[in-house]
Amino acid sequence: MLEEAIQGLKIDPDGVYVDVTYGGGGHSTVLLQNLSDRGRLIAFDQDAAAHENSISDERFQLIDGNFSHLKRHLKFCGITKVNGILADFGVSSHQFDSGSRGFSTRLEGPLDMRMNNQAGFTAREVINGYSAEELQQIFKDYGELRIARKLANHIVKAREENPIETTQELVRLLTPILPKYVFNKIIAQVFQAIRIEVNAELEVIKSFLEQSVDLLKIGGRLVCISYHSLEDRLVKVFIREGKFVGKAESDL
Repeated sequence: MLEEAIQGLKIDPDGVYVDVTYGGGGHSTVLLQNLSDRGRLIAFDQDAAAHENSISDERFQLIDGNFSHLKRHLKFCGITKVNGILADFGVSSHQFDSGSRGFSTRLEGPLDMRMNNQAGFTAREVINGYSAEELQQIFKDYGELRIARKLANHIVKAREENPIETTQELVRLLTPILPKYVFNKIIAQVFQAIRIEVNAELEVIKSFLEQSVDLLKIGGRLVCISYHSLEDRLVKVFIREGKFVGKAESDL
């Protein structure tokens, strides 16, 4: 999707661009290759690991922050309008590849799942602290799981004996109640639901999209890469309507 994303931005070499999901720096690297000496790129990432790979380039600045605060951070940089914004939603590969982050369904690690590893709220608190009704709701809303109640009740019953501490404990706990032919899919949906809850991902995306309209110059481009139907739906509704509720904005 890298090539399509860059093409979608229709880059002005002298323009100002924002990569709100820096991650491993792949998109930012290519963006900089398409900018002149007068161009400028601002990137965002709240994960400390991403800042270890920061690009050294006088046209580039990496901000340690959540892109839900996009306008405020850009204002601090003296920027009120930009030519284009790129957002690649979801989890970075380096986060999935590290068991210690708790995102992977395959690797042993703590129930963490924080995009910002300095934040206090973790997946362990969701799994061990939420009521059966609350777990059912996030599995239904964020995992789009038809067996949300069954999963929630099974987890609550199991944790009465001992708290669930790791990703693989959770996987092993759910294994007996899941059909083998859909096991991997359902486990992935469970982890997705927990991760979205821990990081308030959909609310962050909503806030970002609403701010992006004010930041883009006339003719500016917003490019979003989404990975599941929840993200995709938010983006499509906003692009079509200009808002998430109420009447469509005719001038978007």
